[in-house]
Amino acid sequence: MSSEMSVSNPFVSVIVPVYNDAERLRHCLMALEQQTYPRSQYEVLVIDNGSDAEQTIKSLVAEFPQAIALEELTPGSYAARNKGISLARGDVIAFTDADCIPAPTWIENGVRVLLATPNCGLVAGNIELFFKNPARLTLVERYEKIVAFQQQEHLQEYRYGSTANVFTFKQVIEQVGAFDASLKSNGDFEWGRRVAAAGYTQVYAEDAVIRHPARDSWAALFKRQVRLAGGIYDAQIQKCEPWLNRNKLFIRSVGEDFLSPILSIAEVLRYPQLKSINQKFQFYLMTLLVRYIRGVEKLRLKFGGVSSRG
Repeated sequence: MSSEMSVSNPFVSVIVPVYNDAERLRHCLMALEQQTYPRSQYEVLVIDNGSDAEQTIKSLVAEFPQAIALEELTPGSYAARNKGISLARGDVIAFTDADCIPAPTWIENGVRVLLATPNCGLVAGNIELFFKNPARLTLVERYEKIVAFQQQEHLQEYRYGSTANVFTFKQVIEQVGAFDASLKSNGDFEWGRRVAAAGYTQVYAEDAVIRHPARDSWAALFKRQVRLAGGIYDAQIQKCEPWLNRNKLFIRSVGEDFLSPILSIAEVLRYPQLKSINQKFQFYLMTLLVRYIRGVEKLRLKFGGVSSRG
């Protein structure tokens, strides 16, 4: 391969953490085998984060030529991602999740935007939700359709991208540091803020697409909200110093959760997708539920609980 080709197609390490999700991992790896990016220029590092033995992650990964099986037993997807980073051969690092299905041009388009953006530290790609039955969405799916994975908005407002779809340079990670392995959620937020603080450009890539399944049940929604609340508590509240500031932040955060009847009205008015009174009322109730779940979980953690890995 010529030096020109190696510059236009740098070697990419795709990092995929997995925990007890072999069935969806298979679909992810099938999609990663079908990338338009030159096969000699990328690897897929699958990091098993302590899955049950019957998941047979290692033997599953062995079915896919581009993929390499690794293991990280420290609980948490960010600890697993760090293991992948430490062994990655690529100048470019791409992150996705075991339940995601990358489009065939995902790597190609993500790398193109990364290389074309001066001083680029983070490319956040497009995350498209898909549904079990698009013609008959559950109430949870309708809620997810409006609020889940607002990648472009989060990049603009909060300076981070969800690690379901992020590209960066390995040298950026070497400068700002890897993920905070103590976090079980919200680590992408914390890391993205460090990238921004270091002066790097962050950009959204509409055509670097992965598809992500929408949560469709109350149980799945509850599990996600508990995990997110734990991430907020661990990353923002628990790490705040000194003690007085930490407790002020905790009171403010939980207070916002339990002031939901007021705050949720603003949420309803924010989304033009909500057309009818019924839609607005259902979304209002869902927002109340989500906020109360988060508030209760933060209280549990404050009084000695341990955050969930989800």
